[in-house]
Order: sequence, then structure tokens, then C-alpha cells
Amino acid sequence: MRPSTTPRAADRAAAETSRATPASAARTRRQLLAGVLQRQGAAVVLVLVLATAWVSFPRFGGADNLRDLALQSSFLAVIALGMTFVIITGGIDLSVGSVYALGGVLAAYGSRWGFLGALALPLAVCGLIGLVNGILVARTRMAPFIVTLASLLFARGLLLAITNEGATTYQIHGGSAFLQLGRGTVLGLGVPVYLALALCAAGGVLLRHTRFGQSVFATGGAESSALLMGLPVARTKIVVYTLSGLLAGFSGAMTAAYLQSGVTVIGVGTELDAISVVVIGGTLLTGGAGTVLGTVIGVLLRNVIQNVINQIGTLDSNYQSVVSGGFLLAVVVVQRSLARPRAGR
Repeated sequence: MRPSTTPRAADRAAAETSRATPASAARTRRQLLAGVLQRQGAAVVLVLVLATAWVSFPRFGGADNLRDLALQSSFLAVIALGMTFVIITGGIDLSVGSVYALGGVLAAYGSRWGFLGALALPLAVCGLIGLVNGILVARTRMAPFIVTLASLLFARGLLLAITNEGATTYQIHGGSAFLQLGRGTVLGLGVPVYLALALCAAGGVLLRHTRFGQSVFATGGAESSALLMGLPVARTKIVVYTLSGLLAGFSGAMTAAYLQSGVTVIGVGTELDAISVVVIGGTLLTGGAGTVLGTVIGVLLRNVIQNVINQIGTLDSNYQSVVSGGFLLAVVVVQRSLARPRAGR
């Protein structure tokens, strides 16, 4: 009998296999590297920026500057936490800036009824706005952009109505216990920092280790498949938009406690800041991928860059927006280039 494979044919097959194996291994390594860069790229850049700023600007590493940096980051981090959930589901929430400002005004207005009134009023109203957003997006299938844009206008209009077109600024009494929510300190750090860390930690656990978190990823990754699997897609969307409204309102309440008043001009453009830090942190605008830790890193990176610009001193403050916008554009371009080969696997 003749052998089924000649020695020469066997040698050729072995040679082809040996050539294919390194190529396949190299492709796998590239895919793994792309995934790591997409998830951890912001962390690498943050470390580099921190190291450069620490060496270049002596005041940057001072305790007072670092405390202020952490405090200012905490307000945006709470808003961005809610935005992270929304974007992972494939949605967007343009109302958070106005809801944040409304929450601050309502907190100052409600402080006349004590700590409970100052906290419950903004959470109730802002949570209701988020709930309506979620219901409209999930049940009527309206575009999140249109729904939340309308909520942005509604929240800002309600704020102006409460404050008589911005002419009235509600103050929080100096002896109010509510002020500790924004001005209190523990071990040298402001209370908002601890609250933001606690909320982000809880959000990370909720996103990664619960069935609700799995539904959030599935909804953003492939909504039709999630529906076929019997996942509560509509309920998931309603919850994440409600959560976004609650967190924006809570951040506004903390800001009011910090400023001791309900300032009407804050929150303009905050929704864009929240979206940018979430995307910089590695969450895809198309949905289905993202982490809370990445969002926290994105917040820190944005504020560190702004702090460095302030340390330079000779640059106009408008350059903060230029740098942030340019950096966001670069991140989105890199994300798309990294996601393309992974999607083609």
C-alpha cells in the first residue's frame, strides 16, 4: 500500500503550519494589545501626565493642590458615573448639566426644611426627570438625543422659573448641618471625595457583579440579542436614566452645600464634560463596553490637565477647552481604530 501522504507533502504541510502559527500568534498578541490599550490607555496617559507635572511644577504635588484636585473631581465623577451606565446601554444623556444645576438650586431652596428637605427635594425632582427620560427612550423608542435635549431645556427652564429668571439666589443658613455634605472634611479630605469614591465603588460592583450589570452590557452590545434572551431591556434603560438623573441631582446638592447657595449659572456644558471623561476612560459611545474605574481615570486626567494649564499661568483659560476637545477627538479616533480589528475577529 502507498502511504496516504508522501514525505515531501508532509514536509510542505509542516512548513505551512510553522509559518501560520507565528502569524496567528502575532495577530493574537496585536488583538490583546489593542484591547489593553483601549481599556487602560487613559491610565497610562494619566500616570505620564502626573509624573511630568510633579517634576515640572513644584506646587502641583503640594498637599493643598492635591486636596483641591480631588475635591473638584468628585462632583464631576458622580455625574459621570450615571453617564457611564447610560452610554454602556448605547444611549446618551444631554440633560445632566441642567439637572445638576437644578439639583443645586432645589437643595438650597429645600434647606429651609432642614437636612432632609435639602437632600430629598433635589433627589425627588431630578430622579423624576431621569425616570421620564428612561420611559420615553425605552417605551416609545424615541432617540435618546432628542429626549434628553428636551429634558435639558425643561430642567433649565424650571431652574429659571424657581429663581425668577436667575435674579434670586437661595442661600443655605450658615448653621445648617447640610453644609457638611459639601464643606465637611475627614482626615484632611472633603466629604464629597469620600461620597464620590463610595458611589463609584458601588457602581463598579453593580456593573460587574450583578445580573443588572450584565443586562446593561447586553443592552448596549446587542439589544436584539438581549431581547431574544429574555433580558429586561426596557426596564434596564429606565433604571439607568433614572440613576443618571439621581446622581446629577445629588452632585448638584453637594455643590450647593459646598458653595452655600444654589448658583444658577453652573452646569453649562457639564453634560459634555461628563461624556468626554466617560469616553476618555474607555467606554465606547456605541455601547456594550466600559468600566467605572475607566471613568474615574478619565475625570482625573481631565482635571489634572486643567490643573497643569493653571500651573503654567501664561495660558488663557480657554485653552482648557481646546486641550480637552483635542484630547477627546484623539481618544475617539484611537478607540475606533482599536475596535475595528477586534470586531473583525
